Amino acid sequence: MELNNSQLLRFTTAGSVDDGKSTLIGRLLYDSKSIFEDQLEAVESTSKQKGHAGVDLALFTDGLRDEREQGITIDVAYRYFTTPKRKFIIADTPGHIQYTRNMVTGASTANAAIILVDARHGVIEQTKRHAFIASLLNIPHVIVCINKMDLVDFKEDVYQKIINQFEEFASKMLIPDIRFIPISALLGDNVVNRSEHMDWYQGAPLLHTLETMHISSDINKVDARFPVQTVLRPQSKEFVDYRGYAGRMASGVLRVGDEICVLPSGFTSRIKGIDGAQGPLKECFAPQSVSITLEDDIDISRGDMIVRSNNQPEATQDLEVMLCWLNDKPARPRAKYTVMHTSNEQKAMIKEVIYKIDIHTLNRVSDDTELNMNDICKVKIRTTKPLMVDDYRENRTTGSIILIDDATNETVAAGMLV
Repeated sequence: MELNNSQLLRFTTAGSVDDGKSTLIGRLLYDSKSIFEDQLEAVESTSKQKGHAGVDLALFTDGLRDEREQGITIDVAYRYFTTPKRKFIIADTPGHIQYTRNMVTGASTANAAIILVDARHGVIEQTKRHAFIASLLNIPHVIVCINKMDLVDFKEDVYQKIINQFEEFASKMLIPDIRFIPISALLGDNVVNRSEHMDWYQGAPLLHTLETMHISSDINKVDARFPVQTVLRPQSKEFVDYRGYAGRMASGVLRVGDEICVLPSGFTSRIKGIDGAQGPLKECFAPQSVSITLEDDIDISRGDMIVRSNNQPEATQDLEVMLCWLNDKPARPRAKYTVMHTSNEQKAMIKEVIYKIDIHTLNRVSDDTELNMNDICKVKIRTTKPLMVDDYRENRTTGSIILIDDATNETVAAGMLV
């Protein structure tokens, strides 16, 4: 199941304002020769206009005019690049506190998070906040890049002190894999190439770490979950009686001959065949898109889920969710929302706000129940019909939801089931 050199790694960058996130990504792209010539010429020309001596690497990611003028990142910028070993998607997310929702959006599908720390300032409140969001979103790998080492004379004791600070508070969070790399994004030390100034650091540079990071075990391969997106009835001469259930494997593995159960009806059958884009398959696994045929005719429609008979998710109408409020308008009491969960849509309402997280201190606040933009809170949601859900820590796909406001059709919140 290893996809080897075509394997895709998604990572997000987070850090305080001016920690050098955009410069780091610019350096990664520049040194790995992943920038088109016209992009390079445009950035060189803007750098000259601003009076910079060399190329301003941050301009490679700051796409909005406001970002270039203010020299900050506002929106989530996605960048794609490929090395001979792996494909990458980078989500460059803003450091400002008022853009917490942008960080949640960018990090929601990431395999890894790069958290930048300014070597001069060490671990600050913003660092803790970003580590908390990475932990909340169950990002399995966190790389702490201690940047601007050139401004502290590349001293090992500064690096070691920041490691101790970070590990002290990270021990309270559930992050399985944390690595530390001392870098200078501006000069390129330990980004793509090893640093000549820090021979005391024996680890790999950042790009090599990203290229060799083991991510195939991040997908849940135990719990087979296949949300049905549509029913295929071609009605052509070759496929007279074909009835396939098309969708994308959310997790686990399904094989031809497996005994399955269809939720929420509870009917059972066996898998007769699996068809992929290139033809018939003996098995399918996440995140493949396939069409499954069954031995029995069962009434199945969009939103149903095919699972193994002996391994089923919880079917429930009462959800406890960690919610990040994305909308600039506050939540309305008893408002009607649509919950989107895999391919299933149900009407719902927020019954209760259990507590909010104070994003400054990470403490729980139980006496403030108004949900405003960027708030992270634990809520109870009631749906009109049961959803087939797993705990987000076990399964990021079947453990996440989004809320849509029925009145405006806007996406107002993203949530993780707890």
